[in-house]
Amino acid sequence: MRGTNYEPLSPLSFLERSAFVFPDKKAVIYNDQSFTYAEFKNRVDRFATALKQQGIEKGDKVAFLCPNLPPLLEAHYAVPLVGGVLVSINIRLASQEVAYILQHSESKMLFVDTEFAGIIKPILGEIGDIKIINICDVEPKAFDGPDYEEFIAVEPEEFYYGVDDEQQPITLNYTSGTTGKPKGVLYTHRGTYLNALGELLEFQCNSSTTYLWTLPMFHCNGWCFTWAITAIGGTHVCLRKAVPEDIYRNIQEHGVSHLCAAPAVLIPMSNYKGIGDVQMKRHLNIMTAGAPPSPTVIKNMESVGCTVMQTYGLTEVYGPHSVCEWQPQWNDLDIDEQAKIKARQGVPYITAVYMDVVNPSTMEPVPHDGETIGEIVMRGNNVMAGYYKQPEDTKQAFRGGWFHSGDLAVTHPNGYVEIKDRMKDIIISGGENISTVEVENVIYQHPGVLEVAVVAVPDEKWGEVPKAFVTLKEGVSLTAEDIIQFCRERIAKFKAPKAVEFGELPKTSTGKIMKYKLRAKEWAGRDKKVN
Repeated sequence: MRGTNYEPLSPLSFLERSAFVFPDKKAVIYNDQSFTYAEFKNRVDRFATALKQQGIEKGDKVAFLCPNLPPLLEAHYAVPLVGGVLVSINIRLASQEVAYILQHSESKMLFVDTEFAGIIKPILGEIGDIKIINICDVEPKAFDGPDYEEFIAVEPEEFYYGVDDEQQPITLNYTSGTTGKPKGVLYTHRGTYLNALGELLEFQCNSSTTYLWTLPMFHCNGWCFTWAITAIGGTHVCLRKAVPEDIYRNIQEHGVSHLCAAPAVLIPMSNYKGIGDVQMKRHLNIMTAGAPPSPTVIKNMESVGCTVMQTYGLTEVYGPHSVCEWQPQWNDLDIDEQAKIKARQGVPYITAVYMDVVNPSTMEPVPHDGETIGEIVMRGNNVMAGYYKQPEDTKQAFRGGWFHSGDLAVTHPNGYVEIKDRMKDIIISGGENISTVEVENVIYQHPGVLEVAVVAVPDEKWGEVPKAFVTLKEGVSLTAEDIIQFCRERIAKFKAPKAVEFGELPKTSTGKIMKYKLRAKEWAGRDKKVN
C-alpha cells in the first residue's frame, strides 16, 4: 500500500521524472530521427492509450518481435503503464520457437518489425486471433491492420507512472532454450527498478551519458538499461544491427560514451579492419557479459582506447548480478595482468547484495583459495519472481533458499569469484578437472584465432579429453599441431586439446556458442549425456 513513507518501486517513474527535469533534452536518436524527453513521454502516453483502447489491461501479455528500434524502447513503458506485461522475443528464433512463446505466454497482441514477417507468416494458423501491428522500418506492411505510427496516432490520456504492487510482473523474458523448451522468466517492477539503479552505479552513468544499443533489448530487457538510461536522463542511440561498421559510425557521429556487448559482439569489433580510422569524441566505456570474456579480447578493445568492465549474470537475475569491481592498486599492473583480473566475475552489485560459491551438495561455501570449485548461487533483489507456469522448475532452481546458476567457479582470497565452467561443460580427464574456459582463454591468445570452443570428447584411456573447435581469422592458415603446441607451452600438457577442428561454430540466437551440438557430434552412439 502506498503511504506517506512508502511508494512502491517502478521504473515507470524514471520516464516521468526525466520528462519533467529534461523536457528538451534528446532522449532517443535513431538514424535521422530524434525525440526529446517530452516527445518520448508523449509517444509512450499515446502508445499506452492505444493499448487501453484495444482492451489491454492488468496481466495481459503484449509481445514484440523487433530489433533495437524506438517502438520497442517505448513498449518498455507503455505496456506496463496499462498494467500489461511485455514479452520481448528474440528476433533470431525460428518460427516454431516464436509460436511456442506466443502460445505459452498467452500474448494478446504482437508487434512485428516487417523484416521478420517471414518468421510469423508460417505460424499464423497456430497463434490464434492475436492482433498484429506492423512496424515498418525497412520493409512495408506485411499483415492486415495498422502500422505502428498509425496505431499510436491517438489523443493521449494521462497515466499514473507507478504501480500499487511493486511485485507485479512487468516483463516476461524467455531463455534461449538450448536444451529444451524455453522457460519464461518473470521480472517485477521492484526488481527492474533496483537493477536499473545498480547498472547506473556500477557503469558510472550520468545525465551526459550517450548509450548505444549494441545489446539486444530482447535480452533481459537490455540488462535493464531500457529503464536505466532514462532514469539518469541520458540519451538512447538505437541501432538496428550490431555490426562493426554501424557501431563505429554511431560512436563517432553521436559521441557515444557507453555501450554493452557480449563477447560475440566484441570479437568482431576488436578485429574490425577500419578501427584505426575511428575518431572517438569521448572515452568509450564498455560493459561485457553473457559469456566469460577472454582476457585477450578485453586487452584488444582497451588497446584502442576503451575501458572494458565485466559483469556476470543470467536471464533469471535480470541480466548482470555481479561486477569485477576495480581496485586502485591494480592500476600499476601490466596490461596482461589487468586483463586477467577484468575477466573475473567479481562481487555482487550494490543492489544485488548476495552471491557465493558453494558445494552444491552441502551448500557450504568453498574455501577462498582460487582453486576449489563450487557452484555460483545468488539471492536478493534481482532474482526472478519465478518461471511462468512452471512451479516445479522454479522450486528446483530455488532449492536451499538460493538461485542455482549451474556455473562452476572458484573464489579468490580477496572474495572475487571467477567462473571456470558450466557444470555440463567441465571436463573430467583421468580424474583431473579441466576448465574449458581456461583452455579457451589460452587459445584466444593466438593471434590467428577468431573464436574457439573446447568440449569433452571420448578417450579410451582417460575417459574424456579436451578437443578445440577453432574459427581462424580471415587469411590465416594453421594446423591442429600449431594450436596444440601453443597450448602446451602455456598450460599443463594434460589440459591441452588432444585434437583441433577448424570451421564455423554453431551459435544460439543470442550469439552464444552451442557446445552441446559439438559434444553431441563427438559422443554420438556412446553412453554420455551431451546436453
